[in-house]
Amino acid sequence: MHAYRTHNCGELRPEHAGTEARLSGWVHRMRDHGNLVFVDLRDHFGLTQCVTDVSSDIFKAVEGLANESVITVTGMIERRSDDTVNLELPTGEVELRIATLEVQSEAEPLPMPVNQDAGYPEDIRLSYRFLDLRREALHANIMLRAAVIASIRRRMVEAGFTEFQTPILTSSSPEGARDFLVPSRLHPGQFYALPQAPQQFKQLIMIAGFDRYFQIAPCFRDEDARADRSPGEFYQLDFEMSFVTQDDVLEAIEPVLAGVFQEFADGRQVTEPPFPRIPFDETMLKYGSDKPDLRIPLEITDVTEAFRGSNFGIFAKAVDGGAVVRAIPAPGAASQPRSWFDKLNDWAREEGAAGLGYIVFEDGGGKGPIARNLEDERVAAIAEITGLGDGDAVFFACDKAMAAAKFAGLVRLKMGEDLELVEPGVFRFCWIVDYPMYEADEETGKIEFSHNPFSMPQGGLEALEGQDPLEVKAWQYDIVCNGVELSSGAIRNHRPDIMYKAFEIAGYTPDEVETEFAGMLNALKFGAPPHGGSAPGIDRIVMLLADEPNIREVVAFPMNQQAQDLMMKAPSEVDPAHLKELHLRVSLPPQEKKEEGES
Repeated sequence: MHAYRTHNCGELRPEHAGTEARLSGWVHRMRDHGNLVFVDLRDHFGLTQCVTDVSSDIFKAVEGLANESVITVTGMIERRSDDTVNLELPTGEVELRIATLEVQSEAEPLPMPVNQDAGYPEDIRLSYRFLDLRREALHANIMLRAAVIASIRRRMVEAGFTEFQTPILTSSSPEGARDFLVPSRLHPGQFYALPQAPQQFKQLIMIAGFDRYFQIAPCFRDEDARADRSPGEFYQLDFEMSFVTQDDVLEAIEPVLAGVFQEFADGRQVTEPPFPRIPFDETMLKYGSDKPDLRIPLEITDVTEAFRGSNFGIFAKAVDGGAVVRAIPAPGAASQPRSWFDKLNDWAREEGAAGLGYIVFEDGGGKGPIARNLEDERVAAIAEITGLGDGDAVFFACDKAMAAAKFAGLVRLKMGEDLELVEPGVFRFCWIVDYPMYEADEETGKIEFSHNPFSMPQGGLEALEGQDPLEVKAWQYDIVCNGVELSSGAIRNHRPDIMYKAFEIAGYTPDEVETEFAGMLNALKFGAPPHGGSAPGIDRIVMLLADEPNIREVVAFPMNQQAQDLMMKAPSEVDPAHLKELHLRVSLPPQEKKEEGES
């Protein structure tokens, strides 16, 4: 018999009754019934009930076990009586009658329970993440993550992609988020950077003559934490393709994403390819966001003309000054109490708006503060434009176009939640396409890149030379699911002449381009194929499939919101001798120096 187990704790069934078995695992829960002690024994695979009675020589030893101690038990497998069968447990028809017990490791008193999912403070959970990971729900999330990655790899290989690895120690990038820097011992005063993404390397792989690349890539960015973004590091399905158009890229990755979501949907509906493609301008108008949640059946409309020159002076004056008015429908909201509208007004102020005006449609007309100051025919026009009628309400966002769109998008999400309009049990995918290549800084008017400076402009060099820069679109695209952006992608600019011109419009001189982007520019000068790709986020994919609101619930060892690893105590101070070897000296900010001296 094996030293530790003949079966795992999720394996035993009625057909094993009458045979001897050995199990090893963690004491999940003890139940002492006086003359009987039940031990729920847990391992990676499941849970088995073990039992001993007062007549056994090991009764006292079993009775004294602490939860989460690791034990090995040997005994006969017995069928449970009909009244004690637990059909919710795969092993619930049998139990192991303990004949021998060996304690492999005793557990000290626990800082947090493992056998229940009661909420515990995040600092405790992260400090003792190895215990947290023993909990059933979190354990299942990490196994789901592993299965999702395995599925993605298989599907990518089947689609003709080859997995490559790219460097972790590389050079700092002048674009994007902050880099994590690694000092060089051999080159004093010089630093490597951890890659924010394998962007340049995957393009170089295409330039090197390979055709379809992918990897499950670790990426490092010194960014603040959010619910859908880990501080420090994350993983993405990074891929790139040669000799492709935008259509080719989207059509290549859609079956992979749809297939993975269908595989792990657990009864939820998944958008069938081809996914809807929504131009950027359209999504900002209809949904107020470039990551629209299509589970909410509400569309924003433009009602600017209904307020131009109207008696509602606040909006009329704003429209004369260049503002727009967006209408957000609230079907059935007329039945809501006045307190609901008042709370929405307070919420709007918390979001930085002056308030949230509205019209309630009743008895063939409009009611509310705006309706009282707006001509009847204009109220009727708003009802017609929005498709609303008696029993409905409509809210308004009035501001400059982009600000109005973003606030209207927030209101749309709020309506979806408050009015319970979010479609359950579905994954709604879409592509956002036709991003503007440039935007104007609101304060300075300076032309800047709006999305990705290395994307190919639609129309190529001719568009850059002959169009208003703010009218030029780029071959850029985002994949969105249920309001979560999974990735951005683009057809890359593979021509140096177009690259020089694109950066010239954004205020870069040729010398600056050659200095800051020398590696990529030099590669493009030696024959680069048209190529493009994207990089859907693994963490976000798993977060959606696990139906978790926070990305830390699908990462085995995450940092907290302050980018600290509470379990491994990172970041931490290092030995002065190590700093000296790296030619580094710590210079703390004045406030920190003062606090250090006071402590």
